[in-house]
Amino acid sequence: MTRVYLEKGRTKIVACALDWPGWARIGTTEDRAVAALTAYADRYRLITADAGLTFDPGPVEIVDTVAGVNTTDWGAPGVPVAEDSRPYSAAAGRRSAAILRAAWRALDELAQTAPPTLRKGPRGGGRDRDEIVTHVVDNDRAYARKIGIRHRPFTPQDHMALTALRTAILDVLGSPADGAPLTGGGWPPAYAARRFAWHTLDHVWEIQDKS
Repeated sequence: MTRVYLEKGRTKIVACALDWPGWARIGTTEDRAVAALTAYADRYRLITADAGLTFDPGPVEIVDTVAGVNTTDWGAPGVPVAEDSRPYSAAAGRRSAAILRAAWRALDELAQTAPPTLRKGPRGGGRDRDEIVTHVVDNDRAYARKIGIRHRPFTPQDHMALTALRTAILDVLGSPADGAPLTGGGWPPAYAARRFAWHTLDHVWEIQDKS
C-alpha cells in the first residue's frame, strides 16, 4: 500500500505520500488530490530511479487527515502529522537524502537546458526559468533555518555557497533522529524532507510543463 495523508485547507487539499518525500499533489476535493498524486507516479518514478531506489507504489491507503493552514491553500504541504514525531530511522534518512539529491540534480539540469522564457500561466506567478531556480534556492535557504541551518543570502550562480547549503541539509536530513523538531520552532526531519523535496519537484515539473 501507498500510505497517504490528506491535509485539508479551506480551498485546497494536499495529498502527501508519507514514505516518499516530494510525492505530493493538490486538488479541490479529496478524490481530486489523490487522483493528482497517482497521476504523477510516473514522473516521480524518474526521480526515484535517478536516486537508485525502487518505486513500486501500491493502492493508496489514507492513513491520516489533518487540518490545513494558509500554506495549504497556497498549494503546499504545511502541517506535520503524528507520524512525523516517531523516530526517523537511518534508512529513512538515506532515502530522503537520495531523493533530495536527485531532485536538485533535476533542477540543476533544467537551469541549463530549459528555455529561459517559459510559457505563461497561473501556476507559479508567471516566473521564467531563472526566477524559478532562484526562488527554489532562496526557499531552501529559508527552509534550512527550520532544521537548524543558517546561511547568508547568495545567488544560484554561487556554486560554492549552494553546495555548502545542500551538503548541510543532507547531513541533517540524511541522519537518524528521534523525530522531535530539529530546532526551536522548527520542523521534525520527516516533514522537513517532504517539504524540501516537494518544493523542488513542484518547480521542476513546472519548468518542464512550461518549456
